[in-house]
Amino acid sequence: MIAHLFGTITEKLPASVIIDVHGVGYELILSAPDAERINLGDEVKFYTFHSLRENAEDLYGFTSLAAKKLFEMLISVNGIGPKAAISILSLGTPEEVRNAIANTDAAFISKAAGVGKKSAERVIVDLRDKVGLPSHYGATETKFTLAPEKGPADEALDALIALGFPLKEASAALAEVDPSLPVEERIRLALKQK
Repeated sequence: MIAHLFGTITEKLPASVIIDVHGVGYELILSAPDAERINLGDEVKFYTFHSLRENAEDLYGFTSLAAKKLFEMLISVNGIGPKAAISILSLGTPEEVRNAIANTDAAFISKAAGVGKKSAERVIVDLRDKVGLPSHYGATETKFTLAPEKGPADEALDALIALGFPLKEASAALAEVDPSLPVEERIRLALKQK
């Protein structure tokens, strides 16, 4: 299984990119926020998910481990396939999508292409207890403003997930830690809480 790829972006297609890794080009399907953030010639690391179906073989790419884990949670929901999951992740940052699920905001989730009201409600019911507490309350706005390239919260969350923490526990542990601290300090304090 391909866990991650690091290489140079050689082509940008409407819904994917081609990344050159030592002379081999891999086509990765990305969420809209990740695709907007990437430029030709950038050297980027993507966490990957390899989807095998009867008639297709696709490779999905994510710039953060948290986004990949959220994608994996989404495809575990009955009726949500990889294309619907990437469409849901295209609604905003992984944190905005996670927060919408935690806040039971089915209206936000149903705005994704190919995801109806019933599917959005199923996502909420199946994942609300798995994604952790909401970081803020109220309806999630649909906005396509991108967060900074990689904030300290993202790196700390990715590190905790890489250490084996479930997304819910990692986000709960980091919620108790001052976000202005350096990444290493945030991770250390989050680990002390567990």
